[in-house]
Amino acid sequence: MSTVSAERMQCMEVWGGNQAVDRNMENPGLRIWVYSKPYSGSESGGDVYYLSSCASGRISRILLADVSGHGEAVSKIAIGLRDLMRRNVNYISQSRFVSGMNEQFAELNDDGEFATALVSTFFAPTRTYSLCNAGHPPPLLYRKASSDWSELSNSEERADVIADTPWGVCDEAAYFQHDIRLDTGDMVLSYSDAVSESEDADGQQLGCEGVLRLVSELDVSNSADLIPALIRRIGEIDPRGLERDDTTILLCEATGSRTPLKNSLLAPFRLLGPVGDKTELG
Repeated sequence: MSTVSAERMQCMEVWGGNQAVDRNMENPGLRIWVYSKPYSGSESGGDVYYLSSCASGRISRILLADVSGHGEAVSKIAIGLRDLMRRNVNYISQSRFVSGMNEQFAELNDDGEFATALVSTFFAPTRTYSLCNAGHPPPLLYRKASSDWSELSNSEERADVIADTPWGVCDEAAYFQHDIRLDTGDMVLSYSDAVSESEDADGQQLGCEGVLRLVSELDVSNSADLIPALIRRIGEIDPRGLERDDTTILLCEATGSRTPLKNSLLAPFRLLGPVGDKTELG
């Protein structure tokens, strides 16, 4: 059982990058585990992850992007995405922000790359979790009250617009926000496609349904053990499953903790200063 305590993110901090990491972070109302391992032992990979906290700590934002390229090109894109995270750290609504990321991606992208991505925002006072999906495998939602896992996806069809496409595919794509409320103990599990492209016992790719089935079989009594348990389970079925590509898994758990009054009082002064920056760029 994991006993590592969570690191508290500072207000106005942006943390992340595209290097290997295994860390546990905590914001008001939310605890976040981040595991990322680049392909074939590389120092940096094509998966980009970022966490940010606003001036008061009430707004937490999480980005997971799977860029089709590797190396220096991805690091350049990662820096651009970090800068966008910094500029939008205090905004609750994220649809325009995600559209801006698509436009920024096109400007940074010299080699015709594309990226699937998940961008989510947690607003602690209302416990609202907002998700935009740019062509990425949907996250999994765990409801503690019913002990059930399900896919977190927006089933509403919009035939009149080009929507929710991977970044770099269509400059004019729209991105729609799906809002849910997280009660204490609820969890959201996000992952890159190395997980869904791992194979089952019959040699077929797990796919999103297979990942949901595997996760539903895991013990959730200690959330800190969930990501290691999933990695072990995939390794038992497909020993090379997570070795074929960059692998990133993020787990968010609603804790019910509130924003400290001190953070709210100091927020106006923090807005006048620079945004903190902790990156893991290759």
